[in-house]
Amino acid sequence: MSKLLWPGVLALMLLGLSAGCGLGNQPDPRGSGPVLLVEATAVPTNPTTTAEPADPTAPPLEANADVLFVSATETAVGLWTFAVEVAHPDTGWEDYADGWDVVLPDGTVAKANPDDPFTRLLLHPHETEQPFTRSQSNIPIPPEVTTVTVRAHDLVAGFGGQEVMVDLTAVSGQNFEVTRLD
Repeated sequence: MSKLLWPGVLALMLLGLSAGCGLGNQPDPRGSGPVLLVEATAVPTNPTTTAEPADPTAPPLEANADVLFVSATETAVGLWTFAVEVAHPDTGWEDYADGWDVVLPDGTVAKANPDDPFTRLLLHPHETEQPFTRSQSNIPIPPEVTTVTVRAHDLVAGFGGQEVMVDLTAVSGQNFEVTRLD
Protein backbone atom coordinates (compact mmCIF):
# COMPACT_ATOMS: atom_id res chain seq x y z
CA MET A 1 0.00 0.00 0.00
CA SER A 2 1.33 3.44 -0.84
CA LYS A 3 2.08 6.06 1.78
CA LEU A 4 -1.16 7.32 3.34
CA LEU A 5 -1.93 10.99 3.56
CA TRP A 6 -4.34 11.20 6.46
CA PRO A 7 -6.21 14.38 5.49
CA GLY A 8 -7.06 12.84 2.12
CA VAL A 9 -7.99 9.49 3.67
CA LEU A 10 -10.20 11.20 6.24
CA ALA A 11 -11.94 13.25 3.55
CA LEU A 12 -12.58 10.14 1.45
CA MET A 13 -13.87 8.27 4.48
CA LEU A 14 -16.22 11.07 5.40
CA LEU A 15 -17.47 11.33 1.82
CA GLY A 16 -18.04 7.58 1.68
CA LEU A 17 -19.80 7.49 5.03
CA SER A 18 -22.01 10.48 4.27
CA ALA A 19 -23.02 8.99 0.92
CA GLY A 20 -23.58 5.54 2.43
CA CYS A 21 -20.89 4.02 0.27
CA GLY A 22 -17.14 3.95 -0.08
CA LEU A 23 -14.36 2.95 -2.40
CA GLY A 24 -13.91 -0.79 -2.35
CA ASN A 25 -16.49 -1.51 0.37
CA GLN A 26 -16.18 -5.06 1.60
CA PRO A 27 -18.37 -6.89 4.12
CA ASP A 28 -16.95 -6.88 7.65
CA PRO A 29 -16.12 -10.47 8.63
CA ARG A 30 -17.56 -9.73 12.09
CA GLY A 31 -20.92 -8.94 10.51
CA SER A 32 -21.13 -5.31 11.63
CA GLY A 33 -21.44 -3.69 8.20
CA PRO A 34 -19.15 -2.66 5.36
CA VAL A 35 -15.49 -1.77 5.83
CA LEU A 36 -14.15 1.17 3.83
CA LEU A 37 -10.89 0.27 2.11
CA VAL A 38 -9.03 3.24 0.72
CA GLU A 39 -5.62 3.41 -0.90
CA ALA A 40 -4.29 6.94 -1.06
CA THR A 41 -1.70 8.17 -3.47
CA ALA A 42 0.94 10.67 -2.55
CA VAL A 43 0.28 14.23 -3.64
CA PRO A 44 2.82 17.03 -3.61
CA THR A 45 2.62 19.34 -0.64
CA ASN A 46 3.13 23.08 -0.67
CA PRO A 47 6.68 24.08 0.19
CA THR A 48 7.15 25.85 3.50
CA THR A 49 9.32 28.87 4.11
CA THR A 50 12.53 27.84 5.83
CA ALA A 51 15.95 29.28 6.38
CA GLU A 52 17.31 26.83 3.82
CA PRO A 53 17.38 27.85 0.16
CA ALA A 54 15.52 25.75 -2.43
CA ASP A 55 18.82 25.00 -4.19
CA PRO A 56 20.74 22.54 -1.97
CA THR A 57 24.06 23.75 -3.40
CA ALA A 58 23.37 27.38 -2.42
CA PRO A 59 24.63 28.61 0.95
CA PRO A 60 22.02 28.87 3.74
CA LEU A 61 20.16 32.16 3.92
CA GLU A 62 21.53 34.55 6.52
CA ALA A 63 18.96 35.96 8.91
CA ASN A 64 19.37 39.72 8.84
CA ALA A 65 16.65 41.20 11.01
CA ASP A 66 18.74 43.12 13.54
CA VAL A 67 17.67 44.62 16.86
CA LEU A 68 19.52 47.94 17.14
CA PHE A 69 18.11 49.43 20.34
CA VAL A 70 15.62 48.50 23.08
CA SER A 71 13.77 50.74 25.51
CA ALA A 72 12.13 48.76 28.34
CA THR A 73 9.66 50.49 30.68
CA GLU A 74 8.12 48.85 33.73
CA THR A 75 4.46 49.93 33.80
CA ALA A 76 3.28 47.81 36.75
CA VAL A 77 4.82 45.09 38.86
CA GLY A 78 5.49 42.28 36.40
CA LEU A 79 4.31 44.23 33.31
CA TRP A 80 6.55 46.00 30.81
CA THR A 81 6.40 47.98 27.59
CA PHE A 82 9.20 47.41 25.08
CA ALA A 83 10.04 49.75 22.19
CA VAL A 84 12.34 47.92 19.79
CA GLU A 85 14.31 49.44 16.92
CA VAL A 86 14.73 46.94 14.08
CA ALA A 87 16.74 47.13 10.86
CA HIS A 88 16.09 44.77 7.96
CA PRO A 89 16.49 45.21 4.20
CA ASP A 90 12.74 44.77 3.56
CA THR A 91 12.03 44.21 -0.12
CA GLY A 92 8.24 44.02 0.10
CA TRP A 93 5.74 41.35 1.04
CA GLU A 94 8.12 38.57 -0.02
CA ASP A 95 10.83 39.43 2.52
CA TYR A 96 10.45 41.65 5.57
CA ALA A 97 10.98 41.69 9.34
CA ASP A 98 7.72 40.17 10.59
CA GLY A 99 8.15 40.17 14.36
CA TRP A 100 10.30 40.48 17.44
CA ASP A 101 10.48 38.59 20.73
CA VAL A 102 11.40 39.24 24.34
CA VAL A 103 13.03 36.01 25.52
CA LEU A 104 13.41 35.12 29.21
CA PRO A 105 16.58 33.35 30.44
CA ASP A 106 14.80 29.96 30.43
CA GLY A 107 13.92 30.38 26.74
CA THR A 108 10.28 31.34 27.30
CA VAL A 109 9.01 34.04 24.94
CA ALA A 110 7.13 36.73 26.88
CA LYS A 111 3.92 37.75 25.08
CA ALA A 112 1.02 40.05 25.95
CA ASN A 113 -1.21 37.53 24.17
CA PRO A 114 -0.05 33.90 24.42
CA ASP A 115 -1.67 33.07 21.06
CA ASP A 116 0.46 35.58 19.14
CA PRO A 117 3.36 34.16 17.11
CA PHE A 118 5.80 36.77 18.49
CA THR A 119 5.98 39.22 21.35
CA ARG A 120 5.24 41.85 18.68
CA LEU A 121 3.88 40.82 15.30
CA LEU A 122 4.85 43.16 12.45
CA LEU A 123 2.07 43.11 9.88
CA HIS A 124 3.67 44.75 6.86
CA PRO A 125 7.00 45.58 5.22
CA HIS A 126 8.90 48.76 6.05
CA GLU A 127 10.93 49.24 2.85
CA THR A 128 10.93 53.05 3.10
CA GLU A 129 11.23 53.28 6.90
CA GLN A 130 14.57 51.84 7.99
CA PRO A 131 15.37 51.36 10.74
CA PHE A 132 11.93 51.43 12.40
CA THR A 133 10.70 51.23 15.99
CA ARG A 134 7.60 49.43 17.21
CA SER A 135 6.31 49.07 20.76
CA GLN A 136 4.37 46.43 22.64
CA SER A 137 2.84 46.93 26.08
CA ASN A 138 1.57 44.54 28.77
CA ILE A 139 4.46 42.12 28.36
CA PRO A 140 4.61 39.93 31.47
CA ILE A 141 8.07 39.58 32.98
CA PRO A 142 8.29 37.84 36.38
CA PRO A 143 9.81 40.14 39.04
CA GLU A 144 12.70 37.72 39.67
CA VAL A 145 13.87 37.92 36.02
CA THR A 146 16.75 40.38 35.71
CA THR A 147 17.79 39.96 32.06
CA VAL A 148 15.97 39.35 28.79
CA THR A 149 17.12 38.99 25.21
CA VAL A 150 15.34 40.80 22.39
CA ARG A 151 15.55 39.25 18.93
CA ALA A 152 13.93 40.04 15.56
CA HIS A 153 12.49 37.62 13.01
CA ASP A 154 12.80 37.75 9.22
CA LEU A 155 9.93 36.27 7.17
CA VAL A 156 12.33 34.40 4.87
CA ALA A 157 15.35 33.50 7.01
CA GLY A 158 13.92 33.44 10.55
CA PHE A 159 15.85 34.44 13.67
CA GLY A 160 19.60 34.94 13.70
CA GLY A 161 20.32 38.63 13.26
CA GLN A 162 21.76 40.94 15.94
CA GLU A 163 20.14 40.53 19.37
CA VAL A 164 20.20 42.84 22.38
CA MET A 165 20.54 41.56 25.95
CA VAL A 166 18.73 43.90 28.35
CA ASP A 167 19.70 44.08 32.03
CA LEU A 168 16.41 45.06 33.68
CA THR A 169 18.26 46.11 36.87
CA ALA A 170 20.37 48.73 35.04
CA VAL A 171 19.39 52.20 33.85
CA SER A 172 21.14 51.67 30.53
CA GLY A 173 23.71 49.57 28.76
CA GLN A 174 24.94 48.64 25.32
CA ASN A 175 21.98 49.29 22.98
CA PHE A 176 19.32 49.53 25.70
CA GLU A 177 17.71 51.74 28.35
CA VAL A 178 15.43 50.75 31.23
CA THR A 179 12.87 52.74 33.20
CA ARG A 180 11.59 51.12 36.39
CA LEU A 181 8.71 52.01 38.68
CA ASP A 182 11.07 52.64 41.63
